[in-house]
Amino acid sequence: MEWKSGEPPLWIQKDLSIWLEAGHPEAGEASAMLSGFAELVKTPGSMHQYRITPFTLWNAAASGLDADRICRFLHGASRFGLPQTVQNQIRILMGRFGLFRLTQGDAALRLAAESAEAVALLEGLPAVSRFFGRKLDERTVEIGTASRGLLKQEMARAGYPVVDEAGFLPGEALAVRFRDKLASGAAFSLRSYQREAVEAFARQDYGGGSGVVVMPCGAGKTVVGLAVMARYACETLILTVSGTSVSQWKRELLQKTSLTEEYIGEYSGERKEVRPVTIATYHILTHGAGRKETAHLDLFRSRSWGLIIYDEVHLLPAPVFRMTAELQSARRLGLTATLIREDGLEADVFGLVGPKRYEISWKQLEREGWLAKVECTEVRVPFSEEDREGYDQALPREKIRVAAENSRKLDILRRVLEGCQGDRVLIIGQYLDQLRRVAEATGIPLICGDTRHEERERLFQAFRQGEVETLVVSRVANFAVDLPDASVAVQISGSFGSRQEEAQRMGRILRPKSGANAARFYTLVTEDSREQDFAVNRQLFLLEQGYRYEVKEAAELIGAAEGRELP
Repeated sequence: MEWKSGEPPLWIQKDLSIWLEAGHPEAGEASAMLSGFAELVKTPGSMHQYRITPFTLWNAAASGLDADRICRFLHGASRFGLPQTVQNQIRILMGRFGLFRLTQGDAALRLAAESAEAVALLEGLPAVSRFFGRKLDERTVEIGTASRGLLKQEMARAGYPVVDEAGFLPGEALAVRFRDKLASGAAFSLRSYQREAVEAFARQDYGGGSGVVVMPCGAGKTVVGLAVMARYACETLILTVSGTSVSQWKRELLQKTSLTEEYIGEYSGERKEVRPVTIATYHILTHGAGRKETAHLDLFRSRSWGLIIYDEVHLLPAPVFRMTAELQSARRLGLTATLIREDGLEADVFGLVGPKRYEISWKQLEREGWLAKVECTEVRVPFSEEDREGYDQALPREKIRVAAENSRKLDILRRVLEGCQGDRVLIIGQYLDQLRRVAEATGIPLICGDTRHEERERLFQAFRQGEVETLVVSRVANFAVDLPDASVAVQISGSFGSRQEEAQRMGRILRPKSGANAARFYTLVTEDSREQDFAVNRQLFLLEQGYRYEVKEAAELIGAAEGRELP
C-alpha cells in the first residue's frame, strides 16, 4: 500500500501492539484495515494503540483474511518496518486456525489434526485430552458427541481453535417466508449487506452455519436473523436480553414474515409458551441457576431446534454457555454490535457459538445512508464545592458513583434539552436514584427495571408516535429497543469504562432520519474525576469505528443557552 502523504502511519512493537498516528491524513484507511485483525486499546493524545490477539486473528481468518495479506499491509504501513518476531507470531497464531477439524464419524465425532505432533501436543493438555476416546490413527481421535461443545471451549481457551465441520441436525421443518409488503403498504426486501451477512454465515468453508454476525445498532440485525430462519426453514429458538426484546422479535416476525401468532411462543417471566419459534430471555434461563437450570434445559430439549439465535451475544451469561455446550447439533447464530466482552470470555463465544462470520463498518453504512450521521460531544461538568468535598472524602470504590451523580449535571442537562426542541430525546443513566431525581425535576417519564412491562411498552409506543418527546431510561434501554425516531441521546452516567455500553447507547439514535439524517450523542462527564478517566476507555470502540468526540466545557453550553448556538 502506498501512502500519498509520504510517511506511513504505523509503529509496530514486538509485543503485538500497534501505534497509529491519529493525525495522519490517511489514518482512517489504516484504522479500517486494522479493525479487521486488531482491537483498539487506548487513545493517549495523538496516538491510538491497537493490539493483536489470538481471537482477533482467528476471527480474521474465519472472515477470509490470511496471514500474508495482514503481513503485507503491516510491512507497507509501518514507518520502521515489520519486526520479524511479529510476522512469525501472526503466522503461528493464524496457522492454528484450521490445524484441528471436527468431523462426524460413524458412531462418534472425529478430531483430526494436520500432524501427529499436533495431536501429541493436545495429549499433554489435561483439560483437552479428557475428552479423547479411541485413537483412530496418529492424527485422529474419537470424541463423544456430548463433548462437542466442551472440547471446543477448552481448546479455544488453550489457544488451539477447532474448525467444526461435524454438521448440524436439520431440526423440525418450518416454512418461513418474507412478506413483499408490510402492513403499512411499504415494500420490504433485504438490504444488500444483510444478504451478504446471511451468505457469509452459511458459507461451507471453515464450518459455516455457526458463528457471529457483527453489525451496528440500527442496521437490522434482527432482519438478518429472520433471513437465516427463512434460509434453513426450521424450528428456531431465539434467546435475547429482556421482555422488551422478546416483544420486538415477535413484532418483527409477525410484520415481516409469513409466521402467525400460533407459531410463535414467548418464554419469559410472564409467559411459558414453547412453540415452533420460541423467544426466551437470558434472565429466565439463568434465574435460580442450578436448581431450575436443568428444568429449563429439559424444556428446550423437548423440541427439535434446527437453529438457535443468540441476540446481543456479547452479553451471553455463563449458565447459558453451559446450555450451549449441550446444544451443538443445532446451527447457532450470534448477533451483536460488538464482540467486546468486558468479562474476558471471548474464548467461550468463539468456541461455543462460533467465529465472526461477517462484519460491516459503522461509517460505511453511514456513508450509504443506512445509519444517521452522529455528532458526539463530551461535556465536562465541574463539581460544586459540596460535591467536590464529598468526592474527596469518598472511598476509592465509591468515587465513580459520586462523580457520576454530580448534582450540577442536572443544570447542564436542562441546557442541552433547551437546544433539542422538536427532537425525540433519550436521557440514559446507570444509577436509579439519579434518574428518579432527573424525572422528578423535569417531569419527564422514567422507564427502569421496576417499570411494569405493559407500562414500558405504552411509553415506548407513545415515544414512537411522538406523543412523548423525551424519556428518561435506565439500562433497560441499552439493548434491542426499537425507537427509530430518537435523534438525541444524553448519557448522564454509565457502567464504569464499558465500551460495549457506550456503543449500545449511541445505537439508540442510529436509525436513519428524514431530512439531514443527523443525530446527536451527548455524554456528561464530571471533570477531574474517576468518571473522566473511565470515559476515555468507554469511547474506544466508537473511536475505532471512526467517530470523534468533541470535548466542551459546561460553561460553553451555558453560554450557548444564553444566545449562542448549541453544539
